[in-house]
Amino acid sequence: MKTILPTLKERNRYLVYEIKNNKYNFNEIKQEMKKSILQFLGELEASKANILILEDFKENKGIIKVSHKYVDKVKVALMLIRNFIVETKYVSGTLKKARFKLIGG
Repeated sequence: MKTILPTLKERNRYLVYEIKNNKYNFNEIKQEMKKSILQFLGELEASKANILILEDFKENKGIIKVSHKYVDKVKVALMLIRNFIVETKYVSGTLKKARFKLIGG
């Protein structure tokens, strides 16, 4: 099986976010994020955005993987959550840099 050429691979971005006023557990936060993204983008756009909320959640901070074309739309969808405040801290092109910023680098 041949490998995919670099020009044909999807370009992903990693959003490092922080939750303010947190009184929820990770699963509730994840469900609320998915609901808000789906409501704002719709099913078609949400599937094109290729969103994945990673399990790296420490000290009210986490990482979301998203397609490079939908970073701004996902940020807006996260701002529309009413139960808690989601603040985007950093956008990275690699997971390694995003995890470094997650732990406070």
